[in-house]
Amino acid sequence: MFIVSLNLACKFAAVLIGRTALGPAFALWFAPDVLLAYHLFFPNAQGLLRIHSRFTTTAREVWLTIDDGPDPTDTPRILALLAAHRARATFFLIGKNATEHPALLRAIAAAGHEIGHHTQTHPLYSFWCARPARLHRELTAGFSSFAVADIRPTRFRSPAGIKNIWLKSALTAHGLTCVGWSARGLERRYRDPAIVAQVVTRGLKPGAILLLHEGPRVPAPIRVEAIRLVLENLTAQGYRCVLPTAAQLPR
Repeated sequence: MFIVSLNLACKFAAVLIGRTALGPAFALWFAPDVLLAYHLFFPNAQGLLRIHSRFTTTAREVWLTIDDGPDPTDTPRILALLAAHRARATFFLIGKNATEHPALLRAIAAAGHEIGHHTQTHPLYSFWCARPARLHRELTAGFSSFAVADIRPTRFRSPAGIKNIWLKSALTAHGLTCVGWSARGLERRYRDPAIVAQVVTRGLKPGAILLLHEGPRVPAPIRVEAIRLVLENLTAQGYRCVLPTAAQLPR
């Protein structure tokens, strides 16, 4: 909450000096808002809470994460691709989707992959300003959705990596850590699976966290094909997809 406290302190100071030093007063009033916005909307900014964007390893290992499932069309195909490459991944699932497709939830877990919490409803445009009660509902409803498969996630990713000034306390209360990424495909921007795969695997280093998507938020011809090409690129470069332990994530 240091960022929020700083914001309020600067605004108070701006009011005090506003009559005698208008320029500095404007700077004191607005600069903290820019700083707060940066930490809210820049996915890996650390000012509001710890965001894991890498994990510790000296081996050629990466952490593949897949958001927005489960999806009845994509998830089975992705599971087959992961099995073919002997890769493990974390699926950051939307609770509502898990409720609609509990068999896919169980299939992901049965295949040895991890299930992460990606909120219950994926409130992309309102997550940043959600009040504590709303955050609590998103988290508890998600846990209820995952409980049908006896799963309780310990890792969380917010919609598009957007944060909230109350998020740290909410995650702590529910035993969740927040995971960001070091490379993502930006599938809706590039709209070409080959380019997406190139962007994700370019300049790889051990311990990278890779973000890709499944489901209808991404155009159908791209999403699974991009994952296939990413897996092929990783194999060609000698990388394995693993699930890091808690000890491999900086505290």
